[in-house]
Formats: sequence, C-alpha cells, structure tokens
Amino acid sequence: QVQLQESGPGLVKPSQTLSLTCTVSGGSITTSYYYWNWIRQPPGKGLEWMGRIAYSGNTYYSPSLKSRTSISRDTSKNQFTLHLSSVIPEDTAVYYCARDRVVAGIPYPYDFWGQGTQVTVSS
Repeated sequence: QVQLQESGPGLVKPSQTLSLTCTVSGGSITTSYYYWNWIRQPPGKGLEWMGRIAYSGNTYYSPSLKSRTSISRDTSKNQFTLHLSSVIPEDTAVYYCARDRVVAGIPYPYDFWGQGTQVTVSS
C-alpha cells in the first residue's frame, strides 16, 4: 500500500517561499510510469493542480503558477518537494500530494493521496 505524507510550515508570510515535502512509502518515486503531483484547494474553492514530477525526474507545471513553482525530488529519501515563491494570501489552501500514472499516453486517475496540509499565508 502506497502512502503519501505532506509536511511543511502551516504559516508563511507574504513574499516568502513556501516549501512542502511529500514523503512516499510503499513505492518508489522512480517507478515507471508514475507521476507525483501537487494539488491545492483554497477555502471554498475547487481543487487546483499545481504541477508534477515524473518517475524520470521531468517536471510539469500549471501555466498559471509556472513562474512561481518548482518541484524537486530526493530519491534517496523517496521524497518530492514543492517550492512556491512570492506567496500571497490567495495561496492559502490545503495542499495535497497525489500519485497518478500515464501508460502509453493514457492517463489514469489519481490513486493515492496524502491527507493534506493546511497552509496559511499571513503576516
């Protein structure tokens, strides 16, 4: 059974960089053809996909957040990390990490999620 667990600060000041780490157990983040995603949900709004890092290490970002977002990984710790720069109050949300896969060009639904972590941007 794959498990994902988010960790990071619950409170970040405006203009700072938010860093959240997702620790994966029960499966390797380098296993083909899995993708490791960051998704957030602001209060009262729907889910927003932010970006992903592939089993290969390739990264993909939402166009609306691309200028402020980067995702890295530490394969030795089986972790991947979201960095969101220049945060604003509108970045307040519950942040989730989740796994999906793409095989032969066919995307499959997210199959495992972390429990989510609340991040508040406030001075």
